[in-house]
Amino acid sequence: MKVGIEVNGREVAEEVEDRTLLVHFLRDTAGLTGTNIGCDTTSCGACTVLLDGESVKSCTVLAAQADGHAVTTVEGLADPGGELHPVQRAFREQHGLQCGFCTPGMIMASVSLLEHNPKPTRDEVRTGLEGNLCRCTGYHNIVNAVIEASGQEVDR
Repeated sequence: MKVGIEVNGREVAEEVEDRTLLVHFLRDTAGLTGTNIGCDTTSCGACTVLLDGESVKSCTVLAAQADGHAVTTVEGLADPGGELHPVQRAFREQHGLQCGFCTPGMIMASVSLLEHNPKPTRDEVRTGLEGNLCRCTGYHNIVNAVIEASGQEVDR
């Protein structure tokens, strides 16, 4: 079937199998490998992207379901001049990553969280990101990064 998806502002159209998952469309067809494949069961959140501005786990969305819609991946957050998105900058500044595998999904989930709740508390950040797993950090620096990106003071 022919699928056309606006990915990071550009149209990507391709013939794909009916069962092609959005995560595979993004990685294999669009060539955007920032979206990671973790569990394939919605458990880890490594594949989180924005679909029409809403956070989704792309391992459970068919490419056909995204046909005609807009997807933003971690590669699409920085501006054309290379200036990082505030959430990306905050993750770097607050050391909100270690191995980096969960980072793209965490960043995308954080962008969505801040869109819906621009000034979250630390508990609201933890609740908002609970579908995204990190096995390295203990989440402290990730929460700090989201708080910083929201423009609030980070507790030290």
